[in-house]
Amino acid sequence: MHAISPLLAANRAVSLPELLSSRESRQTRQRAWLARHHCTLISLTMVMPGAVKDTELSRELFCLAWQALETLRQQRGWSWLAWRCLPQETGSEGLIALDVPAQDVKQATLALEESQPLGRLWDIDVLDASGAILSRRDFGLPARQCLLCPQPANLCAREQKHSAAELLSRMETMLNAAAHE
Repeated sequence: MHAISPLLAANRAVSLPELLSSRESRQTRQRAWLARHHCTLISLTMVMPGAVKDTELSRELFCLAWQALETLRQQRGWSWLAWRCLPQETGSEGLIALDVPAQDVKQATLALEESQPLGRLWDIDVLDASGAILSRRDFGLPARQCLLCPQPANLCAREQKHSAAELLSRMETMLNAAAHE
């Protein structure tokens, strides 16, 4: 986990082709891990508005999310078969392979996202052994709410309702509030 130092963030804007290439690479990595481990896979990324994805803030949030997943592992008695953190200019990524039913893992990570003050900023995907991503809808939950208004986050993002600066300011406020709890 020490490979994700907030002080080493790239702090540069990434282009759309770089972002799309990164997503494709993440999916390739996920498929390779599923083929190798034949089990449930957690894929951790951060919710990060704007063109700059690798910042001190995003790395700090990533480290806190990883710590929360480690605590969850200990509380549940899960053993991780393999794990890896990848600091990248398109945003840090983490992969965790574990031999626990995907439904159980997704329910636990949904509860984690809901119970933690910063959980709304974490994107914890759970894939079953076949590669299917379990969604909030699979558990009867609504889409994530926007950080700034009561609308679904994906709707606000699509309509560009809020500026990246407004969203990042809210994220900083959330991090500062969580640090003082």
